Amino acid sequence: MYTSGQSKSELVEQNAALVKRIAYHLIARLPASVDVEDLIQAGMIGLLDASHQFDSSQGASFETYAGIRIRGAMLDEIRRNDWAPRSVHRKAREISSTMQVIEQQKGRNASDAEVAQAMGLDISEYHQQLQDSTGHQLFSLDEFSDNDEVHARPISSGPAAPEEEVQQDDFQQAMVRAIDSLPERERLLMSLYYNDELNLKEIGEVLGVSESRVSQIHSQTVIRLRSKLRDWVM
Repeated sequence: MYTSGQSKSELVEQNAALVKRIAYHLIARLPASVDVEDLIQAGMIGLLDASHQFDSSQGASFETYAGIRIRGAMLDEIRRNDWAPRSVHRKAREISSTMQVIEQQKGRNASDAEVAQAMGLDISEYHQQLQDSTGHQLFSLDEFSDNDEVHARPISSGPAAPEEEVQQDDFQQAMVRAIDSLPERERLLMSLYYNDELNLKEIGEVLGVSESRVSQIHSQTVIRLRSKLRDWVM
């Protein structure tokens, strides 16, 4: 908890555990190629930056502000490493476009089988493409969330222009509608993952499927959201 008069070193020391908590929460969603120690190192830099930039007069808590800067630093680190092959990005976009076409034609959510057939894949090949794109889609989701750490303004900066606030409100409403229109299982997964912060294994136990299948469903859900929010995020 931040108290007036605390030094920057005290803020860093008291919130170091927050860095590890965020790092281990993120690593559970990422491919094995991502090292948790790299995330922790990047997060510590974000925490140091937060201790220098924080303005207590703006009304937000230091923990909230630091969490934003820590997580943003970790996401930046992974983006800089460019670990996702171009083919993964291309396939994810292809799945998203295919979903959009099917859903416009059918007037409902596209099924796994329909997307796979339209792409000329058998269902196992389609699921493998979802598995490959899991980590990439996580960060795409962060890029268009209403809690985007990477593009967030420092708390000490000035207010957004009226037109920016209107656009943000419109986007948030579009996001809510998109999530509400997801298939029931995908809505539940999103709630368990992002609201309840369960890991993939725990979600698998709730849904009665394997951890790898949860990863595939999560990836498909995010791709589906991209297709529904195409005018905002593509």
